[in-house]
Amino acid sequence: MGHPRPPLLVVCALPIERFALRRGIARSAADQVTVLRTGMGPKAAEGAVARALQDPALHGASVLTTGFCAGLAPGMRPGDVVVSDDGHEAAALAAALETTLKDTLKGRGPTVHTGTLAESDHVVRGAERTALAATGAIAVDMESAAMRRAALAEGAGHIAAARVVVDTPEFELVRVGTLRTGIIAFRVLRDLVPAFLDWHRTTTLPWR
Repeated sequence: MGHPRPPLLVVCALPIERFALRRGIARSAADQVTVLRTGMGPKAAEGAVARALQDPALHGASVLTTGFCAGLAPGMRPGDVVVSDDGHEAAALAAALETTLKDTLKGRGPTVHTGTLAESDHVVRGAERTALAATGAIAVDMESAAMRRAALAEGAGHIAAARVVVDTPEFELVRVGTLRTGIIAFRVLRDLVPAFLDWHRTTTLPWR
């Protein structure tokens, strides 16, 4: 008998992010994935992930944090995907994402960027966005770093973060889901689920 694959916990903050992920999971017929919505902000995210991973059913789970983010680098487009370069999981996740986007969108889709995903406890705009970009960060969000801290503290097996750009330095979004960029980001997040599943399969192979 083979070794049972550890569970996959996909973590997001917003109801619209959870809705997109559940749509993607339904399309992929993946019934062994737990989607956790934490609520906005680092404190809510850290607490929710810590509590979830104390469930024996999620012992040794792989944790993938996702949702929307603000792009910081010039030339980024809404719908582009940012993979956090924290830890050793970034390369495998970026490769899975690039393959999925190439196959589903025939090379006409978003770009996958790997780099620093900055942390903030509030929505970042204007001069603050410029200041974060000057540190070398390519995107910013409120929850990914906190989710990672909690997952590390609870001994998660594999941890990674991938976020979809919903606004850019050239066009700042006021409210997710009300403008075209929000719709683009929603569709991309939904379509990334097969890549998340591939990442989980490849990183939990017995010989890795």
